[in-house]
Amino acid sequence: MYEGPVQDLIDELGRLPGIGPKSAQRIAFHLLTVDPADNDRLREALRRVKEDVSYCTVCGNVAEGELCRVCADPRRDLAQICVVEESKDVAAIERTREFRGRYHVLGGAISPIDGIGPDQLRIAELLKRIAEPGVAEVILATDPNLEGEATATYLTRMLRTFPDLTVSRLASGLPVGGDLEYADEVTLGRAFAGRRIVDS
Repeated sequence: MYEGPVQDLIDELGRLPGIGPKSAQRIAFHLLTVDPADNDRLREALRRVKEDVSYCTVCGNVAEGELCRVCADPRRDLAQICVVEESKDVAAIERTREFRGRYHVLGGAISPIDGIGPDQLRIAELLKRIAEPGVAEVILATDPNLEGEATATYLTRMLRTFPDLTVSRLASGLPVGGDLEYADEVTLGRAFAGRRIVDS
């Protein structure tokens, strides 16, 4: 335990996702030793993110204006919508440079334990977008965990009501550089189910 403000800072940093007690302590002491200008830039970045960042009115991704940069890009394919749980998932997919369509951010996943049902997610907005002419495919890119699978299953049932719509799900399996002995049963099972014929 440290004196007042230092411990308060450690406690606040420790509330951030992915930051444990030791990491919170290291960051706090780093902030104590850096140049005041560095702390000022951090403070300004935190202020701006709260005041200037909102959510895209079309897809729900983070945006500085009414539209995010993906929805504002006229070169994106309107026929494809990739459904993700969070804005960070959009960034992950964009890094691959494989997808040229648009996104729909649900704002989470169905999780009855956490009290999150379909009504707490942006599913109604998704259905409204799909009802517009021109949408041909919805790609479900929810996380490959229990909540993500439940969300994908629910969405699949909902999307069956659109007769000309193709609904696909991201493939899942073994990661590149991984070892079979460390793969869980679900991942290994999916890798078998999604196996491909090797060209000779």
